[in-house]
Amino acid sequence: MAILLADVGGTNARMALAHDGVLDAATITRFRGDDHASFDAVMTAYLAQQGSPQVEAVCVAVAGPVWGHEARLTNRDWDFSEARLMRLAGAGRARLINDLTALGYATPALDGEAAGFLRGPAEGALSNGQRLVVNAGTGFNVCAVKVLPDGGIACLEAEEGHTRLPLSVADPLAETLGDQARRIDSVEELFAGRGLARLHALRSATPQTRAETVVAAAAAGDAEAEETLRLYARLFGLLCRELAFRFMPMDGMFLAGSVARSCTDRFGIFERAFLSDPLMPRIPQAVPIGVIRDDMAALHGCLAAIR
Repeated sequence: MAILLADVGGTNARMALAHDGVLDAATITRFRGDDHASFDAVMTAYLAQQGSPQVEAVCVAVAGPVWGHEARLTNRDWDFSEARLMRLAGAGRARLINDLTALGYATPALDGEAAGFLRGPAEGALSNGQRLVVNAGTGFNVCAVKVLPDGGIACLEAEEGHTRLPLSVADPLAETLGDQARRIDSVEELFAGRGLARLHALRSATPQTRAETVVAAAAAGDAEAEETLRLYARLFGLLCRELAFRFMPMDGMFLAGSVARSCTDRFGIFERAFLSDPLMPRIPQAVPIGVIRDDMAALHGCLAAIR
């Protein structure tokens, strides 16, 4: 019997099977969303491709909100239900989770290059079984993780992107942008991809483009784009310091998403901001910072969640 796993975003869906509690790398297949009318069609095609295996359980990570036993993609008109997943796979159970929750479930198994630790814990720092995924990409959110004494994993839902900017971030933003800083008042409006693009447009007085364009311009030597990314890294470090106090992730804070990963090239700036405030310095000093580099992390998280 196999477990069917899927990581479904607006562009691609990754599918895989797990046998005896282990993800089978040979079964990992990517499907382009544009080529299929629904996830049901993707799932049917994948199971046929794999020889119609017997499936005992299904877990699907969705880049969109999960309400009870149903979900919908944010950037594609696909919907999901656990009942339909069970019927299509002939499985006895199914679970739908948000894709960030899947990354949360994956973190206890991350190590080495997959964990991508940029700074380790302070000497003598104590483990509390708590981790935090901070995702800055198309959107912004966090997933707090608690590893329980019996080895189980609890992942907490949050909507951190829709909170207001803390003063520690809003004040330096206002120093840079002046009155225009009032146009950015939530965490997601500053730290998601469109936030980075808006930050660059406001700071450089140029038309707004895409975050990917700003990152590419900086890599090509554009001084204005580089200055924006340096400012972003500083502000992101200040925000992550607030998150370190809020969630106490003494076992690691993991950055995820394309925009967050842009800070890894400017980690010195991020780290100086993260450690800059003298208030209770021992806590941020003790938090290891990593970056999730394993593209299959969400699939591993699905396996942990369904198990």
